[in-house]
Amino acid sequence: MADCEPIAHQFMDLTVPEYAYMFGFLQADGHLYQGTGQKGRLSVELNFRDIDLLYRFKHLTPYNSSVTERTRSTNFAENHHSAVWTLCSLEARTKLNNLGLPYGRKSRQISPPSVDFSCRDYLRGLIDADGSIGHAGQGIPFVSLTTSSTAIAAHLSSYARSITGVERMTNRNTRDGVYNIVYEKEAAQILAADLYYPGCLSLGRKQVKADSVASWRRPYDMRIVRSRRWTASEDQLLLETNDVTAVATKLGRSEQSCRMRLWRFRNSRIMTSGDQ
Repeated sequence: MADCEPIAHQFMDLTVPEYAYMFGFLQADGHLYQGTGQKGRLSVELNFRDIDLLYRFKHLTPYNSSVTERTRSTNFAENHHSAVWTLCSLEARTKLNNLGLPYGRKSRQISPPSVDFSCRDYLRGLIDADGSIGHAGQGIPFVSLTTSSTAIAAHLSSYARSITGVERMTNRNTRDGVYNIVYEKEAAQILAADLYYPGCLSLGRKQVKADSVASWRRPYDMRIVRSRRWTASEDQLLLETNDVTAVATKLGRSEQSCRMRLWRFRNSRIMTSGDQ
């Protein structure tokens, strides 16, 4: 890989887009191990097709690090070809740990940095590592993130709402206890265009998918469903009544919407009043 000009910023200055992206990716897909004494390492293992990103991480890191290849048997393939970026510097590991990259198991512990950071680049790093982007059934575009962290789920929901105007519930699913946050159609296009802007650092294959999302056009016969936020007074009225049909008429909502709202309350699936 050709050498590039060194980045003229302090290591892990999260106001720098490349470092914000890198930190988000590391929080989601990096592994920080703490050995005895000063020993330890940070590693990221990706499919060999994504090795270019690991070399970008190596270039962004002013400490000795290495990118190696390996082939091993996994649950998905007998000969899985992967690439691993490894960083051992105690100073670098301490910096990352102080910013919010925990040692050991981390999925529920991670949260957005407490220092100033480039938000959309950080979120793109998370989505590249633990999310998806592309076209689902019938060619409908989507952007999604799966996370075990309540703080990360809330942060993405808040940011996406400010960009797209679309609300998303941040509640764990019952099957595996994670948050699955999905944006579709025009909301996905708006979010993808904001996160995957021209020239940004990203996984090449996901950048291609993000670019393809922009080409979607809503079919003329596809109905636009406009959601209405529940207010605190509507929630109170709904919870105080035994006649769902009557309250639905009074609120100008469907019975299905009111019954689903009640079900969410009774099953603790609403975090705060005013959620969708």
